[in-house]
Amino acid sequence: MPITPIKYQKHTSGILEENRGSMFRSIETSNPVKLEVVKLSSSNQRRLIGNLEDSGFPRLAETGKLLLPSPKSDLRDKDRMSFSNFVQDISFRDNDRRQTARGASSASTIDDRRSHVSRAMSYASTTATSVSIAGDISSQLHGGYSHPLARSWQAERQLTKSMLIYPLFISDQDDEETLIPSLPDQHRRGINKIIPFLEPLVRKGLRSVILFGVPMAPGVKDALGTAADDPKGPVMASIRLLRQRFPQLYIVADVCLCEYTSHGHCGILRDDGSLNNQLSVDRISDVAIAYAQAGAHCVAPSDMNDGRIRAIKLKLIELGIAHKTLLMSYAAKFSGCLYGPFRDAAGSVPSFGDRKCYQLPPGGRGLARRAIERDIGEGADIIMVKPANQYLDIISDAKDIGKNMPIAAYQVSGEFAMLHAGAKAGVFDLKTIAFESTEGILRAGANIVVSYFTPQFLDWLEV
Repeated sequence: MPITPIKYQKHTSGILEENRGSMFRSIETSNPVKLEVVKLSSSNQRRLIGNLEDSGFPRLAETGKLLLPSPKSDLRDKDRMSFSNFVQDISFRDNDRRQTARGASSASTIDDRRSHVSRAMSYASTTATSVSIAGDISSQLHGGYSHPLARSWQAERQLTKSMLIYPLFISDQDDEETLIPSLPDQHRRGINKIIPFLEPLVRKGLRSVILFGVPMAPGVKDALGTAADDPKGPVMASIRLLRQRFPQLYIVADVCLCEYTSHGHCGILRDDGSLNNQLSVDRISDVAIAYAQAGAHCVAPSDMNDGRIRAIKLKLIELGIAHKTLLMSYAAKFSGCLYGPFRDAAGSVPSFGDRKCYQLPPGGRGLARRAIERDIGEGADIIMVKPANQYLDIISDAKDIGKNMPIAAYQVSGEFAMLHAGAKAGVFDLKTIAFESTEGILRAGANIVVSYFTPQFLDWLEV
């Protein structure tokens, strides 16, 4: 940082003298002492730096942002010197040397001394504050977050249990409870296992779940995903059961075909293997309506087909259930490598190709903004961004575009698995990174988080 030395600088108000009156000490002040004032040109902040030529004078030492005198054991009370007297003493002696060199008259010297002292004292009383704070008073922030409660007040939004949605993988095998190897501490559960699992979580304050059906029976998958809206299938059966057993639990139903299609893609394909958008939208909207009629509070299409939000909204309106069914759009869902554990859990790995032609490219910020704007215009009630931690800018964009809308973010399976792997390797503490990563999502603009950490957060959070 460039530093431009100046000798003294005049200022108009004073605040330091009483606060810092005993900061400077001197044994003898009769010997020459040089005071250098420097200006930090980049920020217009000023500091006093003492370059003390008198070997008997305690040298100034910089400690953090404070310029303090080095301790000296032989200092006595009579040797103490206030900062204002220190500057005045130096000012007189410095002026004496200049006046002697010029051979000025005695009266002129006294007048000059007074003027010089006035300038020096003005500098001392105002900018000497920068000896201790090195800048504008408004730059001093530590007091604003010195207490845990004060720190919580600095956040625009605090993580609470009501912000969390917990993903559940519901198997069509009623008694299944299988650990998912690539997704730490997560299981596929049949309908007979979800109530015992959820009961303690609901008691701890679980407010919402999102359901993903996992058909495991042989032959249930086909090219059209017909099992997706089977009334006896895992999702619709679970919706009815959860509504009955946990009336206070908010139920979100993910809407997609990839778990139910024989090819693992998120819609109906043409003969050449490409996605038939119109047929896919028709099918997806039918599945969404079936889930809403079964009792889902919210339907969340994750397929990324163009126009599916409008199609679902129109059908909800036509059936007279739009007033009680929330429509959450996976508006900004990016393709990438972070879905692996989820696809292991849901059995939704594509049998060929990938999903890059309908999920957004990782660098496609402009596309994401357009998709968000489109889905808001088509009637989405909530916008979701997925994945979360690697797309905080998109969450921020979503909040900017949908200023008056809730924004959801899905911390996906790969993100969750990475954090677990890092904690297991001793890179960081799991609880700490869980909070830090989630608070980053909230800070970016989300106020709903789909999180596999939800069971732990229910223990870690008070509300």
